Amino acid sequence: MGTIEVEGLAVDFPLYHGNARSLKKTMVAAASGRLGQDSQMRVVVQALRDISFTLKSGDRLGLVGGNGAGKTTLLRALAGIYEPVRGRVRVEGRLNALLDPNLGMNPDLTGRENIMLRGLYSGLSRRRVQRLEEDVEDFANLGEFIDLPVRIYSSGMVVRLGFALATAIRPQILLMDEWFLAGDFVFMQKARARVETMVRGAEILVLSTHQHGTVTDWCTRAFWMDHGRIREDGRPARVLEQYLGHPVEPQAETLLPA
Repeated sequence: MGTIEVEGLAVDFPLYHGNARSLKKTMVAAASGRLGQDSQMRVVVQALRDISFTLKSGDRLGLVGGNGAGKTTLLRALAGIYEPVRGRVRVEGRLNALLDPNLGMNPDLTGRENIMLRGLYSGLSRRRVQRLEEDVEDFANLGEFIDLPVRIYSSGMVVRLGFALATAIRPQILLMDEWFLAGDFVFMQKARARVETMVRGAEILVLSTHQHGTVTDWCTRAFWMDHGRIREDGRPARVLEQYLGHPVEPQAETLLPA
């Protein structure tokens, strides 16, 4: 059974003033009161502060808030990509993070070799790796390019392979950023049904999105993230009303019917 336990989580990003982008980050962080100093006396952006919550099987958590509020940072901390400076994150269960279609792919290997490595990394048997290969090859529809290095793929081909790989293995815990669904419209219409199947099958979902209808349709709980903290925690409609400043209109139809 999948569980997520987060206690006192804090994540910092050191700032290095080597270019205009770093300077812009510094100014934005200073204006929002999120600058601090770490043990090495470096200036840091306090990306997350005092985050604590527990999720169990059946929970569907939506993360809402403005750009830079900490939604994606929280997803990456849950996935183990970002290490806490304080607090702890404990995750039990098979986890899949749909954060970036390119995540975990080696561009110097062929598409087929990337599929095999993903299967082996996930602990699949040889027979299941073969089924994984067939599934990804069919869904991505790359033809002969499946046996060529990924570095020569077009951006659209990389997205198709990465998406097919990321959604082929069913997890207990699913972390998803809405940017994962950005891409070719025709392909994403096909991909959406595949994602919805994953969402139905996952024991726990954590979703970051600006699509408020998706939060009310898919989620049982929501956080309003603001300046790296949880400002509101509760039922999606109530949290969205607080965040938006007005009641949320009911959806005409749900994406995930019971």
